[in-house]
Amino acid sequence: MKYVVREKMFAIGDDYWVEDEHGRRAFYVDGKVLRIRDTLEIQDADGNEVAVIHQKLLSLRDAMTIERGGETLVTVRKKRLALVREVFRAELASGEELEIRGDLIDKEYDIEYDGDRLARISRRWFSLRDAYAIDVERDDADAGMLLAIAVCVDHIIAKEHDSR
Repeated sequence: MKYVVREKMFAIGDDYWVEDEHGRRAFYVDGKVLRIRDTLEIQDADGNEVAVIHQKLLSLRDAMTIERGGETLVTVRKKRLALVREVFRAELASGEELEIRGDLIDKEYDIEYDGDRLARISRRWFSLRDAYAIDVERDDADAGMLLAIAVCVDHIIAKEHDSR
């Protein structure tokens, strides 16, 4: 299943819908304002919380956490010692790790678990530069969590490039 993401909407304070490939509203992203740290809440089409994303305050490298029901499920950060390309990792609460690799700036990358691609993030399917798709390739994958991971990667990359 593919989900369409409008790029300029990942700012804190912005609220927007992520649609599926058929144009139906699938996820609502609520950018929370007046918080000490950057916070985004992702809800499904029925208003149920899928994930809450926070920027970690005290971290040597930029990192973001993804929570559900008050429990931290994933921490996303840039992988140390990635020699050729930028590589991110998403460390699950269970200790397992997802790897995020590819062209992160131009939105052509994969989210992988143990060498298997869970999702492909790509602008190729769109003529507009302000949109990209998240193609969740496995039926048993948590689409909301993969969307949250892509949001974290976007947020960290944008922050890095703004500070340069």
